[in-house]
Amino acid sequence: MEVESQVSRVALAFGIGLLMGLERGWSTRDATAGTRAAGVRTFAISGLLGGLVGALARGSAGGVTLEGSIFLGAAFIAFAAVIALFGREENRAAGRYSATSTIAALLTFILGAYAAIGDVRIAAGAAVAAAAVLIFREGLHGWVARITRVEFESALLLLAMTFIALPIVPNGSVGPLGGVNLREVWIIAIALAAVSFAGYVAVKLLGERRGVLVAAAAGGLVSSTAVAFSNARRAAAGEGSARVLAAGTALATAVSFARVTAIAGVLSPALLMLVAPALLVSAAVAAGFALISVNSRAARDAGEGRVQFRNPFGFWAVLGMAVTMGVLILVGRFVNAKFGAAGAVAGAVAMGLFDVDAMTVSMARLMPGGPNLHVVAYALLAGVASNTVSKVAISAVIGRGWFAIQIAALAVGCLLSGWLALLVTV
Repeated sequence: MEVESQVSRVALAFGIGLLMGLERGWSTRDATAGTRAAGVRTFAISGLLGGLVGALARGSAGGVTLEGSIFLGAAFIAFAAVIALFGREENRAAGRYSATSTIAALLTFILGAYAAIGDVRIAAGAAVAAAAVLIFREGLHGWVARITRVEFESALLLLAMTFIALPIVPNGSVGPLGGVNLREVWIIAIALAAVSFAGYVAVKLLGERRGVLVAAAAGGLVSSTAVAFSNARRAAAGEGSARVLAAGTALATAVSFARVTAIAGVLSPALLMLVAPALLVSAAVAAGFALISVNSRAARDAGEGRVQFRNPFGFWAVLGMAVTMGVLILVGRFVNAKFGAAGAVAGAVAMGLFDVDAMTVSMARLMPGGPNLHVVAYALLAGVASNTVSKVAISAVIGRGWFAIQIAALAVGCLLSGWLALLVTV
């Protein structure tokens, strides 16, 4: 290994130790001098020691040899013994039980050694992550004290869906008519669950009115249909004001219109000129609906009460919705592929019921060899309209009552204004 590279790796090891030491020093800044087993200097030297040991463990060819591995293991055992001994004496003197500083010191040595023999990006990233966990100790403890069992179970389920189940779900088509991609369906389920959970957290932290709107704006960037599904479920369960939840759905719809406009512009500037007026006018109507609804007297009065939640999201309801969305997206793709230009509008309508992004990309790809520009524009707008109507169906079946009435009024306003804009501009 070149000398410059080795020096930079050892310097990184020292920097890792210094970072960990600064955090530990800051956390124990009120302790009397001489009562800490390890402070800034000890951690900095521990990182440097790990880096030098790792450098010595490397062979001349650049890899870790058998002798180097034995040397590295023995050095770590000796370091661990010394740190553990002083950590125990520190706990005895302070009358407490804590392994944080000891574990942090061991990690500092390991990261220092890894910086010398492994990927420097992983070493640096791990050091920053460890320092962040240590510095946010009080916040994490407070959060753990406040979290409920249902919240914890839902968070674990969402993490398991994303990091355990998703990697092993087959990424291939299953079934007739080209099949259904199971990974795509599972990703839809994750998106639905994530939007619901984010809305739950936002409302709990920011209050109902602000939390619903913040969650809806963020969720609309992922899937406005998922926001509609989540808000409808909460409206049916009595978890918040129907007006506020409808306002959140309206805001997510406005974001969805703007997102489709941006995607169309990137894929085809000519297509953008045809669809932008209708989409942007509809987005303005949806945003205005959200603003009026959330600032109405009824919404303000309802927002003053405490929202009672049952569950951040229901797994089986989310999975059932995801399967339905996947099947309808498949039907849309089949119609589009089977009938070409003649089926462009029908395919867009079927695809747009739940996935406007895929529908927009699919319609834009029909050019230039497929139907003319106006047919593609009409198909795209038809898909967006069907997505808007699907929110009415979701609210009627799941949300019901006043929530469904408001979403129906939203859909009528958006569709009518978009149609008028299309008549004037095309």
